[in-house]
Amino acid sequence: MTLTLDNAAPVTTAAPSAQRRAPRWRGPALGLLLPLTVAVGWEAAVYLGWSNGRLVPPPSRVFSTITELARTGELTRHVAATLGRVAAGFGLGVLSGTLLGAVAGYWSLARRLLDSTVQALRAIPSIAWVPLFILWLGIFETSKVALIAVGVFFPVYLGVMGAIRSVDRKIVEVGRAFRLSGPAMIRRILLPAVLPAYVLALRVGLGLGWMFVVAAEFMGASEGLGFLLIDGQQLGKPAQIVAAIVIFAVLGKTTDWLIEIATLPLLRWQDAFGRHDGET
Repeated sequence: MTLTLDNAAPVTTAAPSAQRRAPRWRGPALGLLLPLTVAVGWEAAVYLGWSNGRLVPPPSRVFSTITELARTGELTRHVAATLGRVAAGFGLGVLSGTLLGAVAGYWSLARRLLDSTVQALRAIPSIAWVPLFILWLGIFETSKVALIAVGVFFPVYLGVMGAIRSVDRKIVEVGRAFRLSGPAMIRRILLPAVLPAYVLALRVGLGLGWMFVVAAEFMGASEGLGFLLIDGQQLGKPAQIVAAIVIFAVLGKTTDWLIEIATLPLLRWQDAFGRHDGET
């Protein structure tokens, strides 16, 4: 685009879309820099004899443990069990949190009735739910999924309710001036305004779901990554414990990335700072 002023040379400005962007691989590469540096440093420390690596095994030993678990088929079985529990709990938590959060955010009477109780329940530690869920639902899958759903519910509820309440009143007044119906107001005004905060709430809820699945799999599970942690502790296998932690980290980051990628088309309208600093 060219701007011309009186008695001045033309001034050329580049549109934001034409600005040079960083390569797409740059962000993930920089994100891997820190963990790879720490891993190489610890491997070198054990190799040079600065540590015996007994309690904190080097990455090579952890990698060999993961390889052995994959070879025997145990890794696939444990990962599938944990992923299934997280998926089921995440789905239930998102559904209930979205519905109640939307009702509490849109309807002030419902908020006054619900919010105090929800906030009180949110302060209860996750481990406190374990004996109650075992008593109510038994020690099998239902209680584990319910515990994960509890962890996912609260951030989604708070994110949806807070996002609806923080919608600019002037935007709502514009919708009323155009005589939009209730469903049209939600679809054309509230939903786009709420989406950025909702996506963030989903990501926070997913992170808590991965945390709660560990507590859930402590409840008498015979398979899952939480079971690998307990088994490694009882048998004195620190490499297996660290391997399970690494797998948790990889799965958590991968699922978070999938949510980010899946919701990216819904947020392309944003002219936010983070979209012009080289991130993708």
